[in-house]
Amino acid sequence: MNSRVRAGRAMVVLALGAGSLGGCVSQGEYDALFDNNRSLTNRNQELLAQLDECNQSMAGLRGSQSGAEDLMGRQRSDNTMLRQQLSQARNTINGLEDRLDSLELGQLDPATDRALARLAARFPRQIQYDADRGMLRFSSDLTFSSGSDAVRDEAKASIAALGEVLKTSEAEAYDVVIVGHTDAAKPSAGTQQRHPTNTHLSAHRAIAVKEALRSVGIPANKMQIAGWGEYRPVVANAADGNTPQNRRVEIFLVSSDFNFVGGESPAPTTVNVDSDNPPASAFDPTK
Repeated sequence: MNSRVRAGRAMVVLALGAGSLGGCVSQGEYDALFDNNRSLTNRNQELLAQLDECNQSMAGLRGSQSGAEDLMGRQRSDNTMLRQQLSQARNTINGLEDRLDSLELGQLDPATDRALARLAARFPRQIQYDADRGMLRFSSDLTFSSGSDAVRDEAKASIAALGEVLKTSEAEAYDVVIVGHTDAAKPSAGTQQRHPTNTHLSAHRAIAVKEALRSVGIPANKMQIAGWGEYRPVVANAADGNTPQNRRVEIFLVSSDFNFVGGESPAPTTVNVDSDNPPASAFDPTK
């Protein structure tokens, strides 16, 4: 029997004993004491039941807390791993940027330099030519529609004209590195269905220019592509990210023994298209 019940009954017995010492107890007093004892016993049982419920609730809460702590621990571990992957990806990007900044890409041969200067003069709204870097800069706003990687019809003529320059005997000594860039404006929901991030969009635009050049006879194994997204602006992005100067495709002519991607052998069709969420395996833009 529960100790609290025994204690309650003992109190009633003592009360009865005390009454007997003072004289006889009337039937009414006895009934009242009996009813009071029964009420106290019932109340004691109710309290014990509530105590059991409280104990069960506390046990459940402890189990929930333990499960929540385990889940939080796993989430912290996953977060740490993702941060490490992001840090590695950003280090890779920074290394490639530093390497590109330190390279002497310019000073093309005189014939190719003149041909590219004439090309830029022929399409002044679409193309800027940087002779010191051997680089053509195509305005994305004139080359592509907003959020698209499809080359606009009016831009195909300038890309085809570039292809004719690249097929000259002098320019055949160079490889072509095509690099896409965007501003910091977040892609719309519709754009994200085809290009999940700005890095995807910039890489896909570089691929589109490569395919346009390949369609006019430039060998695919002479071209490499990359996409920097919003991470390499030429001017500071506006507060809302909408910065037309940063939306561009840059085309570099480099010596054929220069490996833009890195490693001992060229890998012209491999590009990491998402620096924030690097894929498990290399992205192959030819697929």
